Amino acid sequence: MTTVLKLGGSVVTDKDEPETVDRAALADAADAIAEANGDLVVIHGGGSFGHPSAAAHGVTDTAGTHDAAGIRKIHDAMGELNAAVVGALQDRKVPALPVRPLSVAYRDDDGETAFPSEPIATMLAEGFVPVAHGDVVAQRGEGATVLSGDEIVTLLAERLDADRVGVCSTVPGVLDGDGEVIDRIDDFEAVASALGDSEATDVTGGMAAKIRALLELETPASVFGPAQLRTFLSGGRPGTLVARDSTP
Repeated sequence: MTTVLKLGGSVVTDKDEPETVDRAALADAADAIAEANGDLVVIHGGGSFGHPSAAAHGVTDTAGTHDAAGIRKIHDAMGELNAAVVGALQDRKVPALPVRPLSVAYRDDDGETAFPSEPIATMLAEGFVPVAHGDVVAQRGEGATVLSGDEIVTLLAERLDADRVGVCSTVPGVLDGDGEVIDRIDDFEAVASALGDSEATDVTGGMAAKIRALLELETPASVFGPAQLRTFLSGGRPGTLVARDSTP
């Protein structure tokens, strides 16, 4: 069984303090992952590392830059966070290895993303846990643009034929206008009014972008909070189930 897990940047960093890891939250997540069974791919967001750097250089998932120094700054910030996540996992004997999207992914001049899954599949076959992250990637005609962790989740879930997809956020699920968890989402327009922007700097669209992307998947996805991570990794479906109409 292959599971694709996204750790939101806001889960493992302090999004109000630039380039600050939330060490306690990361330790809790790493403890939960260390108890999991089966093939696992981990993707983490940018949090207080990637998003402020990208915003400072005017880079989004559609607006690019040719400033190599700026691209490197964003990439280095994400590398620092990735090293912290991989390190926390390896400290718990999880065979985690970093995957740096800038070196393997790209976009064509229509904005379509190419992210080869063969290296990830090979890592899984050899017993490793690949840990990828949102990053800047080269795009024809734009220099470099942001490839979000959410897009990586959908790309790899499709290409690896994942059995389970989970998105761990700071809230216990997708919340409605009254702050209650929505049990299931199978139509974006039905919940669009309840999905606002992220409270902190986020250059990739916040919760609304996550839900749109997850609804494109054949595999149902769960959106949940850190306290529910163990439940998800042990086979449960906590939080909000995001699935197409035809998915049971």
